[in-house]
Amino acid sequence: MISDNINDSLIEKDLRYLKLLSKEYPTISSASTEIINLQAILNLPKATEHFISDIHGEYESFTHMLRNASGVIKRKIDDVFLNTLTEKQKSELSTIVYYPEEKLNIIEKKHDDLDNWYSVTLYKLIQLCKNVCSKYTRSKVRKALPKDFEYIIEELLHEQGDKIDKKAYYSEIIRTIVNIGRAREFIIAIANVIQNLVVDRLHIIGDIYDRGPGAEIIMDALIKHHSVDIQWGNHDILWMGAAAGCEACVANVLRICLRYANLNTIEEGYGINLLPLATFAMDTYANDPCKDFIPKVIDKNINKKDMDLFAKMHKAIAMIQFKLEGNAIKNHPEFKMDDRLLLDKIDIEKGEININGEKCKLNDTNFPTVDFKDPYKLTDREICIIKKLTRSFTNSEKLQRHIKFLYKNGSMYLVYNSNLLYHGCIPLNEDGSFKKVKIGNSTYSGKSLLDKYDKLIRNAYFSKNNIKNKQYGMDMLWYMWCGEDSPLFGKKKMTTFERYFIDDSATHKEDRISYYKYRDSEKICKNILKEFNLSPETSHIINGHIPVKTKDGESPIKANGRLLVIDGGFCKAYQPETGIAGYTLIYNSYGFLLTSHKPFTSIKDAVENDKDILSSTTILEHAAKRKRVADTDIGRELKKQVEDLEKLLIAYRKGYIEENRK
Repeated sequence: MISDNINDSLIEKDLRYLKLLSKEYPTISSASTEIINLQAILNLPKATEHFISDIHGEYESFTHMLRNASGVIKRKIDDVFLNTLTEKQKSELSTIVYYPEEKLNIIEKKHDDLDNWYSVTLYKLIQLCKNVCSKYTRSKVRKALPKDFEYIIEELLHEQGDKIDKKAYYSEIIRTIVNIGRAREFIIAIANVIQNLVVDRLHIIGDIYDRGPGAEIIMDALIKHHSVDIQWGNHDILWMGAAAGCEACVANVLRICLRYANLNTIEEGYGINLLPLATFAMDTYANDPCKDFIPKVIDKNINKKDMDLFAKMHKAIAMIQFKLEGNAIKNHPEFKMDDRLLLDKIDIEKGEININGEKCKLNDTNFPTVDFKDPYKLTDREICIIKKLTRSFTNSEKLQRHIKFLYKNGSMYLVYNSNLLYHGCIPLNEDGSFKKVKIGNSTYSGKSLLDKYDKLIRNAYFSKNNIKNKQYGMDMLWYMWCGEDSPLFGKKKMTTFERYFIDDSATHKEDRISYYKYRDSEKICKNILKEFNLSPETSHIINGHIPVKTKDGESPIKANGRLLVIDGGFCKAYQPETGIAGYTLIYNSYGFLLTSHKPFTSIKDAVENDKDILSSTTILEHAAKRKRVADTDIGRELKKQVEDLEKLLIAYRKGYIEENRK
């Protein structure tokens, strides 16, 4: 029934827009058909969303998690085949869906009756695909189908098992696919359709970069994904700053990569030339063992000679970083980071440094590049090196393509289907109220603060003609990495210098800001949700950044379920701390499922031995009434379209607009 709220005055007010709409729907019949179609879509089950956080370059775990949809595909296989398949058969079928080409290479070598295996497997995949597609319209499924097999797959997906006269028709399709040698390609096509449709939307809650060896591989996968958004993390921001040309961000990126002896992404992934840095480091620190700069090794195959070189490069870039950061702090007193100006607090003769009035012993007093009369001044050679390195970052075609994708598909936060997604935190005062931060001549807090930061971050990359705006944006990108009021950092200071040069661990402490004291408070989390115009009773905050120490009994569920922290240690460096290998969150039409994962062995093991990630799933919320498309953001847009089309129908019927029947 057409809404009673639509009257003549409303039609007249919107007449100009309705005339434009009539070009797409020129008749009563076409408008009516679209209303029927949209109303049907509104009543379909809500599509599945997949949330992953803090991937940190661990591309093998990420790739597998993406392909198995955090266990959703395996659960679908269990639902469809129940006890008709053994666990071994289910595992093999799962692997075929995850890695169709690789698994077929193995199976095709060992099966004697390959044609029969093809036929049986095709039937299984069609049954599974039917289940996956059941919550989508035919139109949406059709768009996901590969052009080569679009018609055939669509026919098979809509097979009616109770129609005896059609069984021979469908059986002949399968038999012909096998007989003409297209079974392999067809299996790969169906597997890809299942992967694409089992999860409708992928949310990455920040920190794609650093520590692990394959951030660029992850970025390539995200670019190919059919529907993805990214909430920037502090490590992502660092790479975004480096790509924009921020020298302090370039130095930090390289220091972190050298800290973990992880240069694959830098050199092989993005083609950054590190020879100038290596040459400078060997010359400057030739007789310095740089013992506190020996990398934390993830790759056990690195030899001692390379490790020694990495340590020297590590120290060289760290010293360049401290100088660049010192200059940024002095140029921006509004950052309130004077306590991070440490090079001028060194008493080189006594081998001490003054930290907040306390004298601390330095474990290393070899500072050949520091002029203690002007400690933040870079040497001519350091200036030359950082400029060459920065040019390499800004001229890397692949890096620029990836960073543009981060800007296009990313943001400081996202409100999606009544949930608030952000990587780090919301700056709060000690009493839990929103902290007011002055930027320029204006003051911002809560949502307005994140919106302002988002704008400045974009200026850093896209302000090509306004040098002043670009430079301020680049400095702000660096501040987002380590500033107290950064929603991406969440600590009062970053004690990088202390961790390298002072043995006293008390100086290494990085106190978290008030947000982390209050994220267990249901009242505060509800206030945050209200600040972003969300329901404090039904909406959720989905958060990453700080690993949940599961082994110590910490729960990822905070504030009586209002806030969910899904950083569970994807990064191998964090796994001893968390006790697991990551969390992922699934939000489907029935509610929220939180999955915790054991460490992943390798893609090779998964393909050859059908080894899936061992995971355990907790139901966080189960809706008494299944959510429909009508309950989502897309649903709200579709309802507006229905209302507009209803207005168009009335305009046709009352003669405001003439139908075009041509």
